[in-house]
Amino acid sequence: MSATTVTPRRARAVVSWTAIAAGFLVVGLVGSLLAGIGQRAARGALDPDSAGPDGTRALAEILRANGVDVIVERSWERARETLAEQPATLFLPGTPSLSDDAIGMLADEAATTVFGDPTSRVLREHFAGAAPAGFAVDELAPMCDLPVAVRADRVGVQGLFSAGGAETACYPDADAYGVLVQGRLTAIDADGVFTNDALATAGNAALAVGMLGGHERLVWYVASSGDSDLPVTDPTLGELTPPWVTPAIVLLVLAGVVAGVARGRRFGPLVAERLPVTVRAGETDEGRGRLYAASHDAAHAAAQLRGGAVRRLSALVGLGLHDPPGRVADAVAEVLGADRATIRGLLLDHVPRGDGELVELADRLRGLESAVRARLHTPGERNRT
Repeated sequence: MSATTVTPRRARAVVSWTAIAAGFLVVGLVGSLLAGIGQRAARGALDPDSAGPDGTRALAEILRANGVDVIVERSWERARETLAEQPATLFLPGTPSLSDDAIGMLADEAATTVFGDPTSRVLREHFAGAAPAGFAVDELAPMCDLPVAVRADRVGVQGLFSAGGAETACYPDADAYGVLVQGRLTAIDADGVFTNDALATAGNAALAVGMLGGHERLVWYVASSGDSDLPVTDPTLGELTPPWVTPAIVLLVLAGVVAGVARGRRFGPLVAERLPVTVRAGETDEGRGRLYAASHDAAHAAAQLRGGAVRRLSALVGLGLHDPPGRVADAVAEVLGADRATIRGLLLDHVPRGDGELVELADRLRGLESAVRARLHTPGERNRT
């Protein structure tokens, strides 16, 4: 074979491998961009980078437009360091992954702290024994002398708390309140006030900006299951594995290596094949559920269960996603011909005191959804009534 015939073949091979490498590079870049877009769109509730209905990008941009330096931190240790630099407001939308000591250290470094979705232990520890106390049905008036609440007037706050021994309690509904203030600490269920979907309702924007815009700097901590100082109580894979498994795995690996070496010359050309890959969408919910279980926060977990049940029931009875929980409860009672007080107690008022009552509440909510579907004869679909 002459050099003139070898050179074109080598050139074609180089071009082919270059094209393949370029193709992989393009696919990698496109995949990275799509993954980044997907992660940004999948941000959780009250995340300042999320433009979804439950996100809070609109509030973050309003604060920045009013001269507030909004710093988003996803590490509690880094948030503590940032707070130590200069006086700032700290916003904690959710803290299921942090211990009481970590929460206390963050609050001590901040000039003022706003708990946007306080758990039962946060209320108990920092607001003199307060606790979750159901949901508000309608917009509430402040009925207190807190300046930011007076300026905002009526707001669409949803989650309510018992007053405990808090210094100031605003937005009353019977014996519960929508905002608690204890010294430099404020508690509010921000899901009904701060989100993109709720910000334009009533005085929600005024209340949100007033609470978070009191200082030139706002440190916005975004919790994640991986950023935690809580001890891991679940057994590890090594603890669950029988002693004989490791030697068996080593033996299988060695057998595979020997078989590969023995048959390596017999391998044919590589064939590209698309493999099916399934990614579970509920991994974040499972992680949060485990954190609630580790902190024994039955009341907060019950609020999440009721929130999901109310959204599904509103679709079943033909209401919108933004109708208040009280209206959904009344519609469900009308469909089933049941007592309204009983349905409202199940969907709005009852607060479990332990894991046993939490399991019972989950069973009752599941039974209520099944009863509504059975009555409407259209399981899993929305019906206009």
